Order: sequence, then C-alpha cells, then structure tokens
Amino acid sequence: MGYHLLLIAVALFILFLGAEALVRGSASLAVRLGLSPLAVGLTIVAFGTSSPELFVSLQSAFAGQGDIAVGNVVGSNAFNIGVILGLTALICPIPVHVQVVKWDAPVALLVALLLPLLLIGGDLTRGEGGWLLVGLLVYVIISFKMLRTATPSASGGSIPVDPPHTFKHGYYDALLIIGGLLVLVVGSHMLVTQAIAVARAWGVSEAVIGLTIIAAGTSMPELATSITAAFRRQSDIAIGNVVGSNIFNILGILGCSSICAPLVAPGIAWIDYGAMVLFTVMLVPIVWTGYTIRRIEGAGLLVVYAAYLWILWPAAASA
Repeated sequence: MGYHLLLIAVALFILFLGAEALVRGSASLAVRLGLSPLAVGLTIVAFGTSSPELFVSLQSAFAGQGDIAVGNVVGSNAFNIGVILGLTALICPIPVHVQVVKWDAPVALLVALLLPLLLIGGDLTRGEGGWLLVGLLVYVIISFKMLRTATPSASGGSIPVDPPHTFKHGYYDALLIIGGLLVLVVGSHMLVTQAIAVARAWGVSEAVIGLTIIAAGTSMPELATSITAAFRRQSDIAIGNVVGSNIFNILGILGCSSICAPLVAPGIAWIDYGAMVLFTVMLVPIVWTGYTIRRIEGAGLLVVYAAYLWILWPAAASA
C-alpha cells in the first residue's frame, strides 16, 4: 500500500512538472503570436492547467474505466470551486472581471447542468463528445472576441495582469510544449494505474478514487496558479483559471475522451453530479454580489466541500 501511495505522489509531481512546462511554453507562444496577457490568463493558462485532467481522463477512457474518466472531471470541478476558490478568497478577496460575471460563470453553470442530462442514457457517446468539442470552440471564439474589447478595470477593482514570460527563441516554446505533453502522458498513466491499485486495496470504488484523490491531484496546477495569482493580486488569473478550467473540463476533456471511447460511469451517483452543480450555482450569485469573492464566501465554499466529502467517504466505505 505504501508503495502505491508513494508512486501516486511521484505521479502527481510528474503531472505538475508537465503542466508547468506546457503552460509556460503555451503562454510564451501565445504572447509571441500577439495575444494579450488577459487573454492568455483566461484561456491558455486555464486550459493548460487542466492538462493533467485531460491526460488522466484519456488514459482512463482508453482503458475502459469510465468511472475514473468522468469522476475525475466531476470531482475536479467541485474541487476547483469549493477548495481552490475558497482558499484563494481566504488569502485575498477576489475582484471579478465583468466578463466572468456576465459570460464565463453562466456558461460554466450551463455546461454543469448539461453533463448529468447527457449521461441520463447511461453513457456519453462519440456523437455527444463531438458536440461538446463544438461547444468548446464556440466558447473560445466568443471569449476572444469579448476579450478584444475588455478593459483592465472592468471589475470591482484594479486588476494588474503581468505579461507571461516570453523566451528569447521560439524553439524554447516548442520544446516546453512537446516535453510537457510527453511528461503528462507518463504521469497520467502512472497515476491511473496506481490509483486503481489503491482503490482495490482500500475496498472503495474507482469512482470515489476518481472523484477525490485523482480529482484533487490533477487540480494541483490550478491550485498553485490561483494561490500564486492571489498573492500577486492578479485576480483575473485567479478566477479565470478556475472558471475556464471547469468549462474546459466538461466540454474539452469529456468531449475528447468520449470520442476516443464512449464513456459509461455507473459509479458516479446523482449526489456527485449534484455537488458539482451546487458549487457552480453558488458561484454565480457570489460573483454577482459586488463583483468580488469575499473571505466569508470563500470560507463557506470550503465548508460545503468538507460536507460533501463527509457524505461521500462513509457511503463509499459501506458500499
């Protein structure tokens, strides 16, 4: 058991390194191509920090482990709002850009409500996965159009956004992107393999492991990015990273995974989908009130997430 847990820790560290390389390379390339720092923070960084979830879910889809593939996304989305935004707001109240309030948060809620409906029939088909990817493309196009007209102060306060570091030579970008992708492939395979071994040893389902250990582990890049952004008072990146990642998790990750292999996730219960939807529902009024996520609201998110875990693990142990 200790051996498997050690390998899970190693796999999470490998995933973190891979995601860091991919985000740095992608952000540098995006700036080199003329994208604004705000656009990079709300799209490239958000999608890049979700790369561990993408590779873990793809690995699980190919292995026929739909509970892990879907549980990873559902659990990550709940963790992103309940824990990452909760902790970030405790560190520093987060001013919210008007685009997040009027566009990104409502889209995140819409796709969160859509996922359980798609899985009512028991599986997520290749055709449905294709439509999810079309939805992601539409979201990205509209977001970039809105970002072209966005003003740096369109929120409840000043939003300093530092330009991402750009490397001197373009081939550094390519090396980081390719190297990061290769590392993510290795780390995701190791994480899924060892997590399944731990699930069997503990006597809990693969779904619960996906909803908790894997979901939290693959969300570490988002956690590190948002907390760092909070300390630097980069509120756009802190909130945009989480909301953008949640949208990408459903539209992009489950879209790609279900195209590779139709996903069946009988172990993911309605309480799990309900928790994901509840956190997204909570997010919308929180960002609307004063365009700021306050410390008390961050604490409330953490309490609700702890309550969800308190319900989930005893139920898993008795199953």
